[in-house]
Amino acid sequence: MTSPRGQGAPPDRGSGELANEVEGFLLLQAQREQAQREAEALCARLPWLTTGQAEDLTRHYTEQRLGLTRQALQAFADRAGRLRGEYEARYADLRRTLLRRHAVWACLLLASSIGVSTGAAWLTR
Repeated sequence: MTSPRGQGAPPDRGSGELANEVEGFLLLQAQREQAQREAEALCARLPWLTTGQAEDLTRHYTEQRLGLTRQALQAFADRAGRLRGEYEARYADLRRTLLRRHAVWACLLLASSIGVSTGAAWLTR
């Protein structure tokens, strides 16, 4: 049985999750290319380096830069997760408060309408 999206589509994966993975991969590739360009520019300013030394420096610089990028992205993701938790807790609290207020107002409205109906019934007797 084939999936509606075609033969190569992975089963049970939402398009949002797949889009996030593709975006992450493209971001990593862009960062890798940028780090290599920076390392090559650095090596160009150091003309006394041999080809092997320049390649080694480029590799080390790229690895270090990607590590720093991962750390920064992880810090952003952690902060976003904490903020999401805080906002969800605040939203739930506001919903409870609003529901409580609506319940109180509904009870007051019901009690006052019952009181008016009872008063009207007593006056008509």
